[in-house]
Amino acid sequence: MLKSIFIILISITSSLIFFFFPSPPKSFYHSLFLSPSVTSNVSIANHLYTLTRRPHVAGTPQNSETADYVLNTFSSYSLKSHIVTYHVSLTYPLSRSLILTPQQPSPPTKFDLIQKTYEGDPYAEVASEVMPTFHGFAKSGTASGPIVYVNYGRVEDYERLQNIGVNVSGSIVLAKYGQIYRGDIVRNAYEAGAIGAVLYTDRKDYGSGEKWFPEARGMPPTGVQVGSVYTGLGDPTTPGWASVEECERKSVEEVEGSGDVPLIPSLPVSWADGENILGAVGGQVADDDWQGGGDLIYHIGPGPGFLNLSYKGENVIAQIHNVFAVIEGEEEPESFPDAGTESTAILCRFVLLGNHRDAWTFGAVDPNSGTAALLEIAERLWKLQKIGWKPRRTIILCNWDAEEYGLIGSTEWVEENREMLASRVVAYLNVDSAVSGPGFHAAATPQLDELLKQSAQKVQDPDNSSQTIYESWAGSAKSPMIERLGGGGSDYAAFLQHVGIPAVDLFYGGGYPVYHSMYDDYVWMEKFGDPMFQRHVAVGSLWGLMALRLADDKFLPFDYLAYAKELQKSTKDLEGDLTDTGVSLVPMFKAIGKLRDAGSNINGLIKGIEEKQGWKSMWKTDSLQVREVNDRLMMAERAFTDRDGLFERQWYKHLIYGPSKHNDYGSKSFPGINDAIENARKLNSSKSWHSVQHEVYRVSRAVAHAALVLNGKMT
Repeated sequence: MLKSIFIILISITSSLIFFFFPSPPKSFYHSLFLSPSVTSNVSIANHLYTLTRRPHVAGTPQNSETADYVLNTFSSYSLKSHIVTYHVSLTYPLSRSLILTPQQPSPPTKFDLIQKTYEGDPYAEVASEVMPTFHGFAKSGTASGPIVYVNYGRVEDYERLQNIGVNVSGSIVLAKYGQIYRGDIVRNAYEAGAIGAVLYTDRKDYGSGEKWFPEARGMPPTGVQVGSVYTGLGDPTTPGWASVEECERKSVEEVEGSGDVPLIPSLPVSWADGENILGAVGGQVADDDWQGGGDLIYHIGPGPGFLNLSYKGENVIAQIHNVFAVIEGEEEPESFPDAGTESTAILCRFVLLGNHRDAWTFGAVDPNSGTAALLEIAERLWKLQKIGWKPRRTIILCNWDAEEYGLIGSTEWVEENREMLASRVVAYLNVDSAVSGPGFHAAATPQLDELLKQSAQKVQDPDNSSQTIYESWAGSAKSPMIERLGGGGSDYAAFLQHVGIPAVDLFYGGGYPVYHSMYDDYVWMEKFGDPMFQRHVAVGSLWGLMALRLADDKFLPFDYLAYAKELQKSTKDLEGDLTDTGVSLVPMFKAIGKLRDAGSNINGLIKGIEEKQGWKSMWKTDSLQVREVNDRLMMAERAFTDRDGLFERQWYKHLIYGPSKHNDYGSKSFPGINDAIENARKLNSSKSWHSVQHEVYRVSRAVAHAALVLNGKMT
């Protein structure tokens, strides 16, 4: 009896204490997340050093070791962690050969195709583990032909060659890396009639002057940018479904017929080898904008130099490992008196942070600067949990595998969990190569612009302590300040372009000269990328703060009025491409007007709810109305997708943002409309321009659907 009375008294006392001294607001923990007391550049540096001690290509034992390291690190912070395994198609090199036969009487040159260590290289002992230079998913075969120099191998480069009477049919093209995705360089070469492709890093683009790494940041003469030439996303043998063990797979013939894997052999080479090859090319002198960074005058060809290219690779079904850590939310799902565990779980909302782990070599910049920042975020969140913080919504830290081959790890997971993700995920925040130098950059879907800016105003600039990231970013950024996520260059693609989940991509520095070479190691990062690792800390701070806002804010910090203004601008820009074509954009402008009104209405609704609840909201359980508004905000982006996808690119479902047809790195607003315009200009038929109008109507319907979702009403 006395014990029962005591328990009741304790319960009453606790309730009174909680009433008069409520727990700290979420903003208190957000400020603490940015405090020097919980941040650590030393921790980040240690993570990066450990992750980059050995090369770790996807599917290798070394990369499995990095998965174990990430899992163990998550577990050490008492986070619920697990690994999800897939069995995916990957390729590795078996043999390579490249022989240059210049004009007589010069003897042939057989290139060694080796990246060389340097005196004092701390990675010399493990250099033998670096995979031979190759292109992932390159076609096995041989090709012999005269050389044609094609600049960056873009569509417009081939148009210029055609205009000056240079035919590439039957030739092997030599193309500079840069400007477009390497897979599109090879595909464009094939479509132009070439029988093989050699890609090299030019000094002009990769910073090799009189000095190079380790004395300077530029690519050494033997440095080679490797990488995938697959133009699809995910395992090419399981398009649209997950590569689980014993699953259905496409045959080699079906994969080759998809158009996503190359149909001519290719090899990457160094700038030293590229210049050697260019020295054997005659014909017309290339225009000034096609010239390179050395003293050599570039000619176009064809020939008289002749190349013999041979590549043989093996296709294997390899095991890859995605690693996850979960911090469960406490307020969403909202508990109901008559609801059991299973029924409330359906109401979970997730905020995802993602980065990939696999690298072509050591991967200090790409991607493990991001992995190190992700692990440090995990540590900071663990510290917040120890003093009482619990997120409103569940946060999931995602570490992807096999990104380098074609975003395979993230895509397989999205394809396996598509319906769950579509109904539950608030946003996906991506960081790939977190740091390669100074200068902050960001890309996002428009409703997240304001959150991104607000968060950047809270984080100190790592290169100027007197200002915030936002101040330095706004002062130096080119217009637009925030890019759009149309390209397929990193793991946000499956979330945004396949499912329709709002997304962000963050990084410091941009392009860097030792990209995808064996010189992307810890030494390069420590000397040139981020000597004090403060940029890593800044990326982690901004990345984590955005996640905290998305996980903890009562109302999701989305602004669809800003989205409507962005679409209005993009449509205005599109008008110039459609002058005198008979195509009308009136349906799009009307739909955007509806979205603008819906965005304004939901912003007003949120303000009204907050004013009505006022000070009571400090402890009162949120109403169903709050959750219903959040669901509308969360689902509106999904409405921009179409189940039929883009024409001849059905996997890409998003009609507002998607990659350029001829450059997977390039971002396009209204990709389906742009594809149709390009086709109509070639054919110039009434049917082709009718297809453009059809795409305009498709986009208009999607925008109108998004407006209906925001309004929360059916017609």
